[in-house]
Amino acid sequence: MADLTSNFIGIKSPNPFWLASAPPTDKEYNVRRAFEAGWGGVVWKTLGSEGPPIVNVSGPRYGAIWGSDRRLMGLNNIELITDRPLEVNLREIKSVKRDYPDRALVISLMVPCDEESWKDILKRIEDTEADGVELNFGCPHGMAERGMGSAVGQVPEYIEMVTRWVKQYSRMPCIVKLTPNVTSILPPAMAAKRGGADAVSLINTVKSITNVDLDSFSPFPMIDGKGSHGGYCGPAVKPIALNMVGEIARHHETHGLPISGIGGVTTWRDAAEFLAMGSGNVQVCTAAMTYGFKVVQEMISGLSQYLDSKDMALDDLIGRAVPNFVEWQDLNLNYVTKARIDQDACIKCGRCYAACEDTSHQAIAMKPGRVFEVKDDECVACNLCVNVCPVENCITMEKLPLGALDERTGRKVEPYANWTTHPNNPMAVKAAE
Repeated sequence: MADLTSNFIGIKSPNPFWLASAPPTDKEYNVRRAFEAGWGGVVWKTLGSEGPPIVNVSGPRYGAIWGSDRRLMGLNNIELITDRPLEVNLREIKSVKRDYPDRALVISLMVPCDEESWKDILKRIEDTEADGVELNFGCPHGMAERGMGSAVGQVPEYIEMVTRWVKQYSRMPCIVKLTPNVTSILPPAMAAKRGGADAVSLINTVKSITNVDLDSFSPFPMIDGKGSHGGYCGPAVKPIALNMVGEIARHHETHGLPISGIGGVTTWRDAAEFLAMGSGNVQVCTAAMTYGFKVVQEMISGLSQYLDSKDMALDDLIGRAVPNFVEWQDLNLNYVTKARIDQDACIKCGRCYAACEDTSHQAIAMKPGRVFEVKDDECVACNLCVNVCPVENCITMEKLPLGALDERTGRKVEPYANWTTHPNNPMAVKAAE
């Protein structure tokens, strides 16, 4: 089995799979169970200062989005940071770290945006022997209204300022957790780097409302007839997270800044994609809440087998895809593919035909006997047919060498960038006339 030992900003763990700061890491009982199940590390649920008490709702805290098979695609939560006493949390953190010295244990923090509050909380956590701190600048609900969480994460100047305080008053490695609720993730990441952050983690949850109760006419989760926005997480946010991780990994001002990837990691493959896009490790929440802590065992075995099959070390995977993440104008417009339908695998459902005929380029013909064939002259290789086909690998994209004679049409292969002269383009026909 491949060696999955991770060293993230000097924090060592037996594998790169950490539990994110969330309900699964709220107390000693949960964290011990997580470590016994095999998790390499945890980020303890966010601690606050001993100011006004944290009072969570006693009604539903989660909204959900499901796939057609009832598979959980995303959770929306309105839960706040820990409502347990600070001293109890600190005592439990110290106890867990003493018994699991080989596991990563990072403390998530959120206090008011003033220097004394940060200085005080950092002083109080020093003797826990935790491996680092994560600054929660991402929570989009409840705490943001108090001037914390994403209210800080949306202002680069605040991010830089608080990060400097943390680096000044603490010996611990500092991870800055970024909010996705911004126009661009780069200014916050740059601010964290300027402030001296050892790493960034992202993404935190997306500000959202998952659904509306059509009887009570209230957003859900509903508390006494009213609802509020919450933070969205789970498999559905993975595309947003991958893009933001990649943006930071490839930008010249943030390139080299260590990243802890968060957002919809459910399988080993998800984790491998985050690592390839520049994450040094990954954090998981929704998958553990859906399937239990032992889901990490599949992640560990799957990633190990994948690395073995590629004859690749873990460090070799990290950032492997970043050089291939380019701007649109840097794509090769002379690269040509065409859709191909495997008639033996086709179940004749006609979904590809309907999608292409109604909403795309009318590039699939329906022959007698419900035989579907691609019309190469019309196919722009948009890939829609592949994505709507219910049979995996029934429709594939075949690369055609530019300038070669296409045996199916008897014509030379040309890029569809020649749309300006295509006979189906009315503007081109008008210009020719």
